[in-house]
Amino acid sequence: MNHYTIVAMPGDGIGKVVLPESVKVLEKAGLKAEFIHGDIGWDFWCKEGNPLPERTVKLLEKYKLGLFGAITSKPKKEADAELDPQLKGKGYTYFSPIVSMRQMFNLDLCVRPCRSFKGNPLNFVKKNPDGSVFEPEINVVIFRQGTEGSYAGVEWTNPPEKVLDAFKTHPKFKPFSNVKGEDLAISTRIVTRDMTRRVIKEAFEYAKKFGYKSVTVSEKPNVLRETSGMFEEEAKSIAKDYPEIALWSVNIDAIMMWLTKNPEDYGVFVCENLFGDILSDGFAGLVGGLGFACSGNIGKEYAVFEPTHGSAPKYEKLDPPIVNPIAMILSAAMLCDHIGEKAIGDKIRNAIAEVVAEGKVRTYDMMRISGGAKSIQMGASSTFEMIEAILKKI
Repeated sequence: MNHYTIVAMPGDGIGKVVLPESVKVLEKAGLKAEFIHGDIGWDFWCKEGNPLPERTVKLLEKYKLGLFGAITSKPKKEADAELDPQLKGKGYTYFSPIVSMRQMFNLDLCVRPCRSFKGNPLNFVKKNPDGSVFEPEINVVIFRQGTEGSYAGVEWTNPPEKVLDAFKTHPKFKPFSNVKGEDLAISTRIVTRDMTRRVIKEAFEYAKKFGYKSVTVSEKPNVLRETSGMFEEEAKSIAKDYPEIALWSVNIDAIMMWLTKNPEDYGVFVCENLFGDILSDGFAGLVGGLGFACSGNIGKEYAVFEPTHGSAPKYEKLDPPIVNPIAMILSAAMLCDHIGEKAIGDKIRNAIAEVVAEGKVRTYDMMRISGGAKSIQMGASSTFEMIEAILKKI
């Protein structure tokens, strides 16, 4: 086994709780690695005007592998209000550090598995015609283009004249041509052919490697004819090289209905940034919610793995902590897969599956009770109890 160096970035809120616990799981499962702390998050925005400090960027440049907890992001006005007074008026602008990492290190593949664990009381169920209930097995993986699309960050309020002049050349802009600049906000959706081909190709390769029978493009080509149209066009071209894998196309709005009717029919999805974000949260809701939602941001040289939940700062200082650490641990297992230690990743996932199936240890979300200091009194297991149960299975 190789020895690895991993930049561990707890971030904000519950990230500070669940990331160190996931490191314990990795070490128990046999991963030989050194974990180096990386500063990231809201505190560094407030104190330094940068939620992704240059020192952390340097660590990622050197070691190329990161494990990330959670981030707090707030709207522009709130972010500006919380900036250190000495930094105000000096041109600092808050931008999500995870989005910055994706763009800075070209983490163009955002991979989000959504797998149901047998025995999870939060799993999606359906009714048979006779009224009996059954639980379909869901095993979906969403490939989301991570650096372009609606999250590329190219947008303006009160656009410069050159920008307005460019937009005015498009006939569809005519209804907005007389709107005052201060009353106009413009956001672009940028899709490039090379990056589109790469994410689609990787989706098909994944489907081939792990035996999925279909790849579904989930876009909106009937309205977004150019950007979604490029996804559709490239998917059809690439699919010719994979005759054993069916290419399906379902509009993003339609799939949000179909995923609650027959989620077990789908395998691998591919779409741009915003649509992939929506779709992955939709499927996460069918397999237990964000407490079970893991993800990897993967480029050709660099990779950062993270749960998709937020920082939930209201739960950070509860003693004992109550949050579900499984999404963080599954993200750590994805990291193992990425570096070629799939046996360790499988060991972790199998341990989680056993704990969930037994049903003896359940965090508050799994019990369908409200979170807070009283959830432990109501019978919920703490974060540490869930971690201990998984460690024992390993």
